[in-house]
Amino acid sequence: MGLENKTETRPYLPWKTVGAFMKMAFEAAGVPAEDAEICAEVLMESDRRGIESHGCNRFKPIYIDRIRKGTLLPKTEIEVVKETPTTLVYDAHDGMGMVASYHMMEKLIEKAKKYGMAGGAIRNSTHYGIAGYYATMATKEGMIGLTGTNARPSIAPTFGVENMMGTNPLTFGLPTDEEFPFCLDCATSIIQRGKIEYYARSGKATPAGLVVTEDGGTLTDSQAILDALVKGEAALAPLGGIGEDTGGYKGYGYAAVVEILSAALAGGNFMKALSGVTEDGKPRMYGLGHFFFVVDPEAFTGRGSFRKTAGDICRALRASKKAPGEERIYTAGEKEYLVWLERKDKGVPVSESVQKDFCTVRDWYGLDFRFPFE
Repeated sequence: MGLENKTETRPYLPWKTVGAFMKMAFEAAGVPAEDAEICAEVLMESDRRGIESHGCNRFKPIYIDRIRKGTLLPKTEIEVVKETPTTLVYDAHDGMGMVASYHMMEKLIEKAKKYGMAGGAIRNSTHYGIAGYYATMATKEGMIGLTGTNARPSIAPTFGVENMMGTNPLTFGLPTDEEFPFCLDCATSIIQRGKIEYYARSGKATPAGLVVTEDGGTLTDSQAILDALVKGEAALAPLGGIGEDTGGYKGYGYAAVVEILSAALAGGNFMKALSGVTEDGKPRMYGLGHFFFVVDPEAFTGRGSFRKTAGDICRALRASKKAPGEERIYTAGEKEYLVWLERKDKGVPVSESVQKDFCTVRDWYGLDFRFPFE
């Protein structure tokens, strides 16, 4: 993720306008009002941080389209499968992953405040937006948040060419004494599917070496990559790259950790069972799994002490010797904070494809809504 482009040519939509429209559209699609507000907020938070691959860009194709197709249920029926003082397991019954995850984190934060730490898992869920949203729900309470999720098969194991695991983010949120937390929110592949979707919508190529084909080659045509991933004819390389020479086995290992925890803790599905299509190519529920952990530093050295140490470490990293020609060093979460400072008064920059998506959804549901860009 880069900092805000100072030569931005896309029109900006006010945050209130985007939020009001997405909430209205989600409700029109059958999502209860309170849940619609959560979903809109998670998507906007992604754009606030400059993670455009998971914000407004995905509103229609990942959520509205799937609701209309029947592979995502608009009403989230959360079932408590098992609960102890420090643990919780949900079955989301194919409802909105963002809604189930939001309520999961609320409960885990409450448990961690009482017992020092808590963990939970969700099965039969759907795409839950940016993982960092839930990690920073914890940091806002002065606590540590950790989460991960499996997803549609995209990543090939080291020395393999078949897409077996999802992009499987392993995400940490750590409170600091600065204006923003340390938040590491990234996939265990070099590039995530959402970024390739963003490239395709923007007419841009995907850099070479990030995708491996069945014959061991690579692809750069973004739309061709997306088509090949669906057909199982290509796979994303794990962090570290293709093979072992640059440490690809490390990303492969971390992706496997996320896959196991996402499925095994909740008793859910994994790998090929998460494809969203049957063997004969018909749509089916995704059945994703997520896991979450919350730790209260107060049960260790204290929240204040933890925040100061975390802040000291971040400041020392940023103050370290810079490479020739580089202006500054960043710590995780800093760029996202700087993007928010740039966008908080401007709103969300929306491309022509997102504008078209918004208008299409509005017209589908006959909503009385007019956008500034029209």
